[in-house]
Amino acid sequence: MRHAQDGRPLNIALLQRHATDRYFAAPGKPLFNRAPATGKRVAVVGAGPAGLTVAHHLAIAGHEIDLFDARRKAGGLNEYGLARYKITDDFAAREVDWMLSTGGITLHCENALGSDFTLSDLREDYDAVFLGLGLSGVNQLDSIDIEPEGVCEAVNFIAGLRQCDDLSQFAVGRDVVVIGGGMTAVDAAVQAKKLGAREVTLVYRRGEAEMKASEKERQWARECGVSVRFWAAPLRFETRNHQLTGVTFSVMQPGPTGLESCDEQFTLPADMVLKAIGQTFDPTPVAHAVSLRQGRIAIDDNGRTALPGVWAGGDCCAGGLDLTVDAVRMGKLAARSMALALAIPAADAANATAFQERIHG
Repeated sequence: MRHAQDGRPLNIALLQRHATDRYFAAPGKPLFNRAPATGKRVAVVGAGPAGLTVAHHLAIAGHEIDLFDARRKAGGLNEYGLARYKITDDFAAREVDWMLSTGGITLHCENALGSDFTLSDLREDYDAVFLGLGLSGVNQLDSIDIEPEGVCEAVNFIAGLRQCDDLSQFAVGRDVVVIGGGMTAVDAAVQAKKLGAREVTLVYRRGEAEMKASEKERQWARECGVSVRFWAAPLRFETRNHQLTGVTFSVMQPGPTGLESCDEQFTLPADMVLKAIGQTFDPTPVAHAVSLRQGRIAIDDNGRTALPGVWAGGDCCAGGLDLTVDAVRMGKLAARSMALALAIPAADAANATAFQERIHG
C-alpha cells in the first residue's frame, strides 16, 4: 500500500486531474450515453458546480434541461471566482462544453431569476426546478460608510481579471491593501502582486490560526511577495483631493466578549483596496417563496426545499461548506432525489407532495 510505503496517502486530486487531462486531450468514445427521452422538463437555475451537476445527471437520465445563468458564461465559481493562475487553458469553459455535448441541456446565459423570470413561472412550466444560486451578495465593512474610488470587492477584481483578454489593459494599483483572511483574499493579493503591484499587504482582523485560507495558500502568498499583517481592523480610508491614499487600521486583541480595539492605530499607503470579507446569499430572487435558515435556503438531506417540486444545492443553501466539491456533492444528492420524483406517476406524486408539505409545515 502507498500509505505503508512512505507514510503519505495517495493524492486523489492529482490522479483525477491526470485522468481528466488525458481524456480531454484524446476523448475517444463518450463517457455517458443519454437514456431514452422521458418527456419531462427540468429548470436548473445557476450554471455553477451544483447546477451543472444536476443538469448533467438529469440529462443523462433522459430529461430535457433548461439551464439558466445570470452571467455571460456558465461555470460559476470555476469561471469567475478562482484566481487566473489556478485555471489554465480555459479549463472551466472546456468542461462546460463537454457537459453540454452529452445532449439534453439548453443553456440560457444572461437570464436572471427575479428579473427575466420568476420562480412561479418555472414551477408552472417545468416538472421540477433546481436552484443553484450561489452567493451573489458581499459583506460590508462595519466601521466605514463612505468608500472612495479605488476600493472594490475582491470577487469583482478576480472575475474581471478572469474575463480580461488583454492583461496589459487591466488596472492594478502600486500599493494594494487586501482586507480579509480567506481564499479569496489570498487569490486577490497574489493576483495583484503578479500583475505588477509594488507592495501588496493582506490584513486580517484576527490571528493567523483563525484564517480560513489554508496554510498552503498563506505560504504561497508570502512566497509571491505578499506581506501579511494580523490583529488589525480597518477604521477609515485616507484620501487626498478625493483620491485614495491609504487605510488606517485599529490594532485588535481578543477579549472576553470577542475582538476588542486597542488604542493603537497604524496607516498603510494604498491606491487600491480589495475587500474580501465574505460573501452572502441574496434571497431577493426567491422572495418569500422558499424557507430560509441562517440566511440561506433551507433544504432536507436530499436537497428538497419547503416548496413542492423545488430543490436547491450549493453555497446558497444552509449547511453548505462553500466549497466546489461540496456543491457537487449536494448537486448529486438533489439530482438523485429529483430523478426519483420525476419517475413517480402523477397520483403518487400528488401524495408525495402532500406528505412533503406536512413535513415542512
